[in-house]
Amino acid sequence: MVDWDRVDELRSSGESWATIAADPKVGFHPEASAGDPGRALRALYHRQKARRERQGPAPTPRRQPAKERERRWTLVRVGYLAVTVVAIWFVLAYVAPSPVGLLVPAIPYLGLALAGVAFLLIYSLWRTRERRWSAALRSTVIGGVILGLVFAGMVGLVGALVFGCPYLPPASAVGSEPGGWHGGNNLPTWQSDGKPVLYYFGAVWCPYCSASAWPVWKALTEFGSVTGATTGYSSASDVYPQTPEVVLANLQVSSSSVAFQVSEYTGSTDGVAPGTSSCFQLAYVTAYSGGSIPFVVIDGKYVHGGTTIIDPANLTSYASSGASTVMNDVRNETGQPWNIVRGQTWYIMAYLVKATGVSVTTLATEVSPHWSAATQANVTADLAQIS
Repeated sequence: MVDWDRVDELRSSGESWATIAADPKVGFHPEASAGDPGRALRALYHRQKARRERQGPAPTPRRQPAKERERRWTLVRVGYLAVTVVAIWFVLAYVAPSPVGLLVPAIPYLGLALAGVAFLLIYSLWRTRERRWSAALRSTVIGGVILGLVFAGMVGLVGALVFGCPYLPPASAVGSEPGGWHGGNNLPTWQSDGKPVLYYFGAVWCPYCSASAWPVWKALTEFGSVTGATTGYSSASDVYPQTPEVVLANLQVSSSSVAFQVSEYTGSTDGVAPGTSSCFQLAYVTAYSGGSIPFVVIDGKYVHGGTTIIDPANLTSYASSGASTVMNDVRNETGQPWNIVRGQTWYIMAYLVKATGVSVTTLATEVSPHWSAATQANVTADLAQIS
């Protein structure tokens, strides 16, 4: 097929028809009977030119108006909108893990979603080579900010107003407290019937929960009447097999000073975490447990999560058959089991005293049984360290 644009280019340069016909870029291949190639090409050129003149000029393609082009939802615009919406939601869910982050936590889920839509935006920009920051893209980002604020705000309002979820700051904003605890006055108060709540989240198969349940149980017995406690052992197939434990799932606490709430899985399947029964429980577990058990909250202001309270390695000599010995020694504050758990028992008691706002002396004489002198002294010392 003859390249007529090339023919016009060579003619404008003054080349002869013979030279033009011989140019390989022109692509002219005359038949053997056509005679001189230059004459044959010239004749064909004029016939072609006459045909074009009769047909008239080719219609000019209609360009889409700029405003109409900008109204189209391209992959780039979708990417900008998605990144903005998810980024706003991620930030608000991180700053307020409750109530905004309860539906979808900032870490890891919204973080992964943000990475995904950011990849979509980068890919769309690379594919289209889009570099122009147009008015359409600006309006898309502004719309994304508004949608993100509205959506995240609605999630937060529903959680707070409908389900009664508390506002919780991010874990990074929660300060350190003595004994491996965290918290402070920037956390809300969690009470039941005007009494500070001690909330325990764990599972009987978990050796760390089995060891850590002892100081929780002992501390509660120092604030009132506690019934329903039974002993058992952690899973035989997990680390620190058959760590002795006190089961808290059916614990009943009668106290004028504190309230007790518990979420403890008592099934036989290893690795199963307990469920929660209120938005307060879910909020604290989501925000501060670090996805691990055991997890304990006192008055909403002090939490212990991400690490064990008592190391189960210290109770291995009582594995399989010593749970009753541990219970008796801890109850009577004697022997090696009591030495293992007393430090955290006193810390838990000190945090409960802090929550009640009543002095150690008053609590020690009002509850039954009365606190020992060693307990009073150590709880008083621990209380002085708490902010």
